[in-house]
Amino acid sequence: MLSRLTRFWWVLVFRGLISILFAVFAFLNPALAFDALILILGIFLVADGATAVFLGARMRGHDDDWWVTLIEGALGMGLGIVALVNPELTAAGLVLVLAVWLLVTGVFEIGTAIKLRKEIDNEWLLGLAGVVSIALGILMIINPTFGEISIMLWIGIYALLFGLLLVGLGWKIRKLHQRLEE
Repeated sequence: MLSRLTRFWWVLVFRGLISILFAVFAFLNPALAFDALILILGIFLVADGATAVFLGARMRGHDDDWWVTLIEGALGMGLGIVALVNPELTAAGLVLVLAVWLLVTGVFEIGTAIKLRKEIDNEWLLGLAGVVSIALGILMIINPTFGEISIMLWIGIYALLFGLLLVGLGWKIRKLHQRLEE
């Protein structure tokens, strides 16, 4: 798994940058972002899911648990497609969909971090991204009646933290890849 993951370190960085760009948009204009949330979220989930599916597929044959990353990506892509095909989702429904996605993604990220702890340093970055995902998912389930701007700000905070953690992990794995190539 490690050699395959190090070869595709850039996918983690790209995934993190997508999250950071989404966060910037959410912070700059939360009201407009909420109005366009279903479309933006659908695109974000499809793009994020596609990168995870790509990474999972590339790990196939090199790791017994490649399917976990593939499932995480497929779930994200599926939720993104649902958001794009059915834009009349209510805000409460959207919050519930997001909460489920965050919980499932967080569990997968923590599981992957635990698996990587013996192979790389700083695997805690991915584990922390998983904890952030789960925390926001729980928060959205506990209080699904957030206002438009509150939802966008929370999602923006999540996307920013998640993105920064993935970029950090990607760079750490890049350095490991360079050491393995020597």
